[in-house]
This record gives sequence, C-alpha cells and structure tokens, in this order.
Amino acid sequence: MTREAILKGKAFKFGDNISTDLIIPGRYAYLRSNLPELAKHTMEDADASFTTRVRPGDFIVAGNNFGLGSSREHAPLIIKMSGIAAILAKSVARIFYRNAINQGLPALICNTDRIDDRDELEVNLAAGTIKDLTNGAQLTFGKIPPVMLAILNEGGLIPYIKKYGDFKL
Repeated sequence: MTREAILKGKAFKFGDNISTDLIIPGRYAYLRSNLPELAKHTMEDADASFTTRVRPGDFIVAGNNFGLGSSREHAPLIIKMSGIAAILAKSVARIFYRNAINQGLPALICNTDRIDDRDELEVNLAAGTIKDLTNGAQLTFGKIPPVMLAILNEGGLIPYIKKYGDFKL
C-alpha cells in the first residue's frame, strides 16, 4: 500500500510525554538484535495490553512531546512493526520525528483533543486530513513535504535510497 492511500484504523490514545523508555522498556534492551521479539513489548509500560489489542493500520494518538528521551531508532521501528500506521500527536520530539520518517512511520502533528481512545480514524497523508469516523470530527495536519512523502511511500529512508540512489528534490 502506498502512502497516497487512505489509512484507516482505531486510535490508541496516550497522554503527554510518552518517552522512548515507555515505547521500549529499558529492561528489554537486550532484545535490540531480535526486533520481532522486542516489538512484542511496544508501549508495554504505558499500556500493558497494547500489543494484544493493536491491529495493522491502527494509530497511536498522543498529547505533547511524544518520543522524548534517547534517540533510539528502534522506538519508531517497533511501533511500526506492531502494526501502527501513523502517530498523531500535538508535538513530537525532534529526533523521534526524524527517526520515524526514516523508518517509514508517519508522525503527524495535530490537535488530538477531539480523538478518543478506540475511535475509528481515516487519515489522508497527501491531503493532510484526518476524519474521526466515530464522532465526525474533521482535523488537519501540516502538509508533508513531497520528499518526505516519497520516503514514506518507499517504507523509509533506506528503501528510498536503495531504489533511487539520491533525493529527487
């Protein structure tokens, strides 16, 4: 599926200041060479049932400062591996944002106040729109620059570079 497609899934709502330590509990650092096993512990300390309830295409919805803390590239990668199609947050830590795009995981900055846990969402990455199909809310986020959308379309920076060898700016 390309990122021009409409993404649909359920919201998993979290609050402010979700750190990389909450995304990947430090006690599982030894699993960094076994990413499928590490992904089984995604968000475990913020929601112990997260990985048993999340389905491919779902969304993490958060408040301010999502992904603060260390610059672990594994954090957005295991979120993606758990099935999350995109992160919607009021703000995202800068290094986490860049790592997410590099891993092919959209991190969308928007007001998430009107989205509740388990709401059904429809996200159009190219148009910059979010429809909350549960409550009818219409939200927007900043348009994704074409080069970043192209990176997301390829599944991340490495697949993009392998395919094109350079940026088509």
